[in-house]
Amino acid sequence: MPIFITQGRFTQDALKGMMAKPEDRADAVGQLISKSGGKLLGYYLTFGEYDFLVVSEGPSFEGAAVSSIIAGASGGVMDLKTTMAMTSAEMKNAFAKAASVAAGFRPAGQIG
Repeated sequence: MPIFITQGRFTQDALKGMMAKPEDRADAVGQLISKSGGKLLGYYLTFGEYDFLVVSEGPSFEGAAVSSIIAGASGGVMDLKTTMAMTSAEMKNAFAKAASVAAGFRPAGQIG
């Protein structure tokens, strides 16, 4: 199953609300991903450019998009960025397939 890494920031209102009533959002995030057809693998709070990092897996890109759309529309998070990740074994297979297909590919601008 594809693995997705999602990073984002909390809005100012979300931060104020969590200071007023602290909560662990891992269960809520896990339920959202589950209802979208996936599984939460990890939920981390981070320092730096992003406030959180979510690692999940799911059967399709559509499920990851559904979770991101709902989270973004909720108004509590912003600047969501989702990246698909592959294991090294999956990438090895992709390189092998690329090698077998490359011989028949003509680069742009190359004549004949």
